[in-house]
Amino acid sequence: MTWLLAAALSEPPLDPSPDDASSLLRRELVRPEYHEHDVLQQILDWVGRMVDGAVDAASGTPPLSTFAAMVAFLLLALGLGWLLSRARRTARAARDRAVLPADRTVTAADLRARAERALAEGRSEDAVVDAFRALAVRQVERGRIEDRPGATAHEVAAALGAAHPHQQPDVDRTAALFDAVRYGDRPATTAQAQGVLELDDALAGRP
Repeated sequence: MTWLLAAALSEPPLDPSPDDASSLLRRELVRPEYHEHDVLQQILDWVGRMVDGAVDAASGTPPLSTFAAMVAFLLLALGLGWLLSRARRTARAARDRAVLPADRTVTAADLRARAERALAEGRSEDAVVDAFRALAVRQVERGRIEDRPGATAHEVAAALGAAHPHQQPDVDRTAALFDAVRYGDRPATTAQAQGVLELDDALAGRP
């Protein structure tokens, strides 16, 4: 970053167009240290130093040119901050859609018990969600599918279908039900919840 600031200050007056400022910022962002620390904070720090340098270097330039340069840098920083925050929200939403629980101490038996309790209490939607998760965790515990934190219902269904090809249609239908109930706020019936538990039994080889 130091070399970029030095290069920018070596050619006064500092009066970059928005395109020039954007090009400078893109070149700065490809540097490897941005992959090791908080990217947004690195960008804001860099823009702050660039603005400070611009003020020092442009002391003899017309005020309007200095102001235009500062506005261009600040607008770029705000735009990138918005894009990065949106990317973080997208990543967080993807994690929230994961089937396998983040808490690796939760077992298939725990989830199965929760599903059966929810079904007995008439909470069919909760029963569907916990039963499908129990099914997925059980297959991980038995080594039939890979433990992939963050895997979605679709990804889990693909892995289950490869491990149990004869059950592929039921697996796909159950994964779609899980998504519809968990993320689409769709109601579930007692029969649907019971069907997920039965699929867990079938994949586990229970009679």
